[in-house]
Amino acid sequence: MTVTLAVLVALIFTALGTMKVLALPRARELAAHSGFSVIAYRGIGALELAGAAGVLLGLATPLLGGLAGAGLLLLLAGAVITHVRNEDALPQLAPAVVCALLVIGYLVVLL
Repeated sequence: MTVTLAVLVALIFTALGTMKVLALPRARELAAHSGFSVIAYRGIGALELAGAAGVLLGLATPLLGGLAGAGLLLLLAGAVITHVRNEDALPQLAPAVVCALLVIGYLVVLL
């Protein structure tokens, strides 16, 4: 179960982080909507990529996986706060909440 959740979390955050780091058009739209510069959004993407790598490395070193998961949860808390601050509807908020639940699930099985 740990491997499955780790791979799922890593795939999701690799995709999200890559989109932001490459500043793809959708990432630029989301950055503007959220009130972030493209450079700041790229930084968030880099943190997501680091978190994804840490979760995968956590398969060999659980402490690293736990720290990476905690970091991803902090990023997701920021995402939820940003969505709430922007008064986004549930469809815009739901992905951050679902990702947070996945990361929490990963952390629970990691323990």
